[in-house]
Amino acid sequence: VQLQASGGGLVQAGGSLRLSCTVSGSIFNINNMGWYRQAPGKQRELVAIISTVGITNYSDSVKGRFTASRDTAKNTVVLRMNKLKPDDTAVYYCNADSTGGLIYWGKGTQVTVSS
Repeated sequence: VQLQASGGGLVQAGGSLRLSCTVSGSIFNINNMGWYRQAPGKQRELVAIISTVGITNYSDSVKGRFTASRDTAKNTVVLRMNKLKPDDTAVYYCNADSTGGLIYWGKGTQVTVSS
């Protein structure tokens, strides 16, 4: 299983970005998909997770600003980030887990929010 993420970049505070992640490979048993992020000097943290039936869970820091969506047919998960803040600056990682308990990670994509 491979996860390919795209869409990071530099944006001013208050702006928006869209991250996308596509899963390829042995995808028949993919369960939840989501996004984590890691800022310099901090631990990796959950941003949003979405189940196979579209149930989402967000960290408190992004609720109301970020929206995760999933296209199961295209094996893609999208994170729309609005009202970005400098504290959102981090490397964002796409994540998926399987029904068998395996966890997969994509290469990170940098999101930088300037003040």
